[in-house]
Amino acid sequence: MKQFKTLAIALVLIITTQVSAQSKTAHIDVKALMTTMPEMKTAQAQLQTLQETYDKEYKGMVQEYQTKLQKYEQEAPTAGEAVNETRSKEMQTMGQRIQEFQQKASGQLQQKELDLLKPIMEKAQAAIQKVATAKGYDYVLDATEGSGLIVAKGPDLLADVKKQLGF
Repeated sequence: MKQFKTLAIALVLIITTQVSAQSKTAHIDVKALMTTMPEMKTAQAQLQTLQETYDKEYKGMVQEYQTKLQKYEQEAPTAGEAVNETRSKEMQTMGQRIQEFQQKASGQLQQKELDLLKPIMEKAQAAIQKVATAKGYDYVLDATEGSGLIVAKGPDLLADVKKQLGF
């Protein structure tokens, strides 16, 4: 019985090895592909414009806050306690609005980036799949630095996929 189990395990290992030996594998640096796509340059320009808009608005809010704070600090010794308390609450509210704006702007910027990158990624994946199918590859690994791929044997599909995308 023990020999039967050993024989069955050996048989499974041999079959698995033969099946995997028949698979064709290629690799592509998806990040390099996406950074060279014309759509990516357009998306980055849109994100940059939005970032600059948010930065300008944020700096304006901070400048207004600092100006009021300076004014209130100069007038604090001569202003009454009730006025100073009201001003203190106003400054706290302004500070909270600035923080909320910063968080909201950051979230909107991230969402816009996702919205812009999704169709670009889908286009890249479709082109990769089309090239892989045409060349008969069973597996295409992402060779982007940090993706976990240590050794990339087999052909690199980057040039073929760029050709498929028309650039």
